[in-house]
Amino acid sequence: MKILVTGGSGSFGQSFVRRMLHNWDCTRVVVFSRGEHTQAAMAQELNDPKLRFFIGDVRDRDRLRRAMQGIDTVVHAAALKRIEVAEYNPLEVKKTNIDGSENVIEAATDAGVRTVVALSTDKAYQPVNFYGASKFLAEGLFLKANNTRGTFGPRFAVCRYGNVWGSNGSVVPKWQEILKTSDTVPVTDPDCTRFYMTLDEAVDLVVRAIKDMKGGETFIPTLPAYRLGDLAEAMGAKIKVLGLPDWEKRHESMGPGNSSDKARRMSVEELRGILGITVAKAA
Repeated sequence: MKILVTGGSGSFGQSFVRRMLHNWDCTRVVVFSRGEHTQAAMAQELNDPKLRFFIGDVRDRDRLRRAMQGIDTVVHAAALKRIEVAEYNPLEVKKTNIDGSENVIEAATDAGVRTVVALSTDKAYQPVNFYGASKFLAEGLFLKANNTRGTFGPRFAVCRYGNVWGSNGSVVPKWQEILKTSDTVPVTDPDCTRFYMTLDEAVDLVVRAIKDMKGGETFIPTLPAYRLGDLAEAMGAKIKVLGLPDWEKRHESMGPGNSSDKARRMSVEELRGILGITVAKAA
């Protein structure tokens, strides 16, 4: 198999690439991204002749088409993902998340790719912010592309999940950085709940989608969730409550009947175990 991942130098992309190189029968693994420094570091660390790198942006259809020549499967992970950034830069988010998705679809079709799996987010279900709306539309573009792919066109599917634990820009590394110089972390609402998913689980879901997809599916995992106030307690942090902005949900949902406030709730002790934090007990 010859596989390409857009956004391949990001947190998910790097983990996915390692899996493809070591555990799958891949003859070529292509990283397509804008991250020149990260690509160079990956090339030096992995040092694998099956690995190829393309500096490029999903906004550039011609560059995508060139990178996809001879590729069997595309995993589309590239996106602008910061919710607050999207609120102030909606046109830029549209160019990457919506127009970029269209470019991936068209380039994959032109290049004769067989399967395409697009990564999405719980924010795309009943969206309340521009980022979620952009991913909702991107999901629709990929799923509806199956209606016009023709006899030999690519099959398209979507994987929808929430923020990956410990990934770039997520709450844990953000708070860990703050706690280096402060004992207090900012929280919009301590009663907010968020889904818990590891990077390995995210890769597992995409691998399953590649293996099982027929075209038109949305693959959604069943995940536990944690309360932000409990996470702060597990990290030994005090809380400064900021208030919930109108572009953020108190609870996220993957789909009907799959919401973070109804999912299995992770305890403070469980979160401490995951974080590797031990608390001394009084004698």
